Amino acid sequence: MLGVKTRSQTGSPAVKKGPRANGNGSIRPDSRAAVVDDVHENIFLFYPNLIGYSRIVLAVASLYYMPLHPRTCSLLYSVSCLLDALDGMAARRFDQSTRFGAVLDMVTDRCTTACLLVFLSSAWPRWSLLFQGLISLDLASHYMHMYATLAMGGTGQSHKKVDESRSWILNLYYSNNVVLFLICGLNELFFIAVYLLSFSSPILSPSLLQPLPNSPGSSAQPGNPSHPSASSLFASPYSAGALEMARANKMDSFWPWVIAGVSFPVMAAKQFIHVVQLVKASKWLAEGDREARRAARAKKR
Repeated sequence: MLGVKTRSQTGSPAVKKGPRANGNGSIRPDSRAAVVDDVHENIFLFYPNLIGYSRIVLAVASLYYMPLHPRTCSLLYSVSCLLDALDGMAARRFDQSTRFGAVLDMVTDRCTTACLLVFLSSAWPRWSLLFQGLISLDLASHYMHMYATLAMGGTGQSHKKVDESRSWILNLYYSNNVVLFLICGLNELFFIAVYLLSFSSPILSPSLLQPLPNSPGSSAQPGNPSHPSASSLFASPYSAGALEMARANKMDSFWPWVIAGVSFPVMAAKQFIHVVQLVKASKWLAEGDREARRAARAKKR
């Protein structure tokens, strides 16, 4: 019997084991095969998401400098916006596109823009209703669009995949990365320019302090030798009046006016896209409601 070799001793390949049977005859899957397929990935540490976290840090830092330091705030805010394009490139480069990353990106965009518009509402009180309306339109249109995509298109469909038959404008806006980047970038650039104008332009931001009565030529404005100190005028250095006085004449208004003039048409176009997005999402949800009610009535018959 020494000449007889067992299967483990021969050079023949071992038979691949399949699912094992339990004592009651049911199939028990091989746990070792499941372990091989179960590769743990930390979605939160994907490169695009790390870039997204850095965007949040830069945005918070820009908000800290926003009341009195326009150049520092504008630099930090602009870098945060530019990283919005970099995280998308990283997602495609490393094959790390995730639903969490897409939502993180969109929420960061909405929050940073809303925070800037909130500041503009306080810097331009006469235009506060307009800025509040822009915040509401931005949030409402994106929420309705996301909800309609999930409810009608399914959980696996991205909010950026809009069929051309539903809206060619939204299809062009979301499918063309160059168009998306230019429209979003110039939209943010317009609001940054308006923010800078609050530190420079007496046309849009009239003086809080009027000339002193019965004193021709005298004024309580900074730069006038007879103007009093801010502490004698305002109880709190962080009040709206004190902050406006501190912002007065901090920078030249030429370039902010140029930037605002160039980017205004694109900003207006983006607001129109928001309206289209809101209307289309509402109609899509209404179509789903009609189908659901029609199906419910058919079951009752």
